[in-house]
Amino acid sequence: MMKRFLTLIAAALLILGCSVKPAGQRLVIIGLDGLGSAYMDTLKIPVIRGLMAEGSYTLHKRSVLPSASAINWASIFNGLPTEIHGFTRWNTQTPDIPAPFVQENGLPVTLFTLCRRANPGAKIGAIYEWNGVKYTLDTLAFNDRLCTVEDVIDPAFTTEKVVSYLKEEKPDVFYVHYDCPDHTGHKIGWGTPEYAAKVEEMDGYVGEIIQALKDAGTYDNTIIVVTSDHGGKVKSHGKATVEEMEAPFVVAGPGIKKGYEIQEFMMQYDVAPTLAKVLGIPIPDYWRGRPMPVSE
Repeated sequence: MMKRFLTLIAAALLILGCSVKPAGQRLVIIGLDGLGSAYMDTLKIPVIRGLMAEGSYTLHKRSVLPSASAINWASIFNGLPTEIHGFTRWNTQTPDIPAPFVQENGLPVTLFTLCRRANPGAKIGAIYEWNGVKYTLDTLAFNDRLCTVEDVIDPAFTTEKVVSYLKEEKPDVFYVHYDCPDHTGHKIGWGTPEYAAKVEEMDGYVGEIIQALKDAGTYDNTIIVVTSDHGGKVKSHGKATVEEMEAPFVVAGPGIKKGYEIQEFMMQYDVAPTLAKVLGIPIPDYWRGRPMPVSE
């Protein structure tokens, strides 16, 4: 009788083991504001290309309209298009039109909200160079937040803060927002040699973040994402051109398909459900995004 009982338990554990996500999985999202896919082909970005080779990616993720920052970071995080989440301007701080699906604080549920609900004791942090992005995050879901910019954008300084935080705090979920390449695009122009040099510089900072995860001992169970809100054309963005609307999405880590170019058409609001599925978190039925098939 005991032998049969143990056999049944072993079979049940085997079934569960096939359907349960890896325990202790972490998430790091690296946001490179203004990184346009149209300019990536000739860039020397070995770290990002390494993540593409080790994970799944698309260079044809399309922004919502208008192709500006707050609107698109909101869609990336809350799985909704402009007309539903209500962020309609580049610097919207509260929805310009009421969102029909909101939580107690009047804002749409974000990926970070779901991570907090799934694990109330999780360590969730964010460091950003543009203060405007915080209004799209659902800040109540975070333990720690830091804006590193007052007058001068200094991605090297921001990276120092990120590296220290990842090593010392070892967060379960972390987001860093870099204001470049966008700042260089507005000042000098998208697709210029200066823009290319800035993107290549940012690639080095992505490498420092990866090394920090390795030094912290968390790299092997961390999902790493590199993505952007929009591209640009000449010295601006916000309109409906391919150069302004296409931005990369790269995801790598445990359980992610390797060297897989996503074939499905991807919108900004597909990012949150994709990552929720990777983390094994139920996707709200009112989100308009759909998960991309990036899991092995």
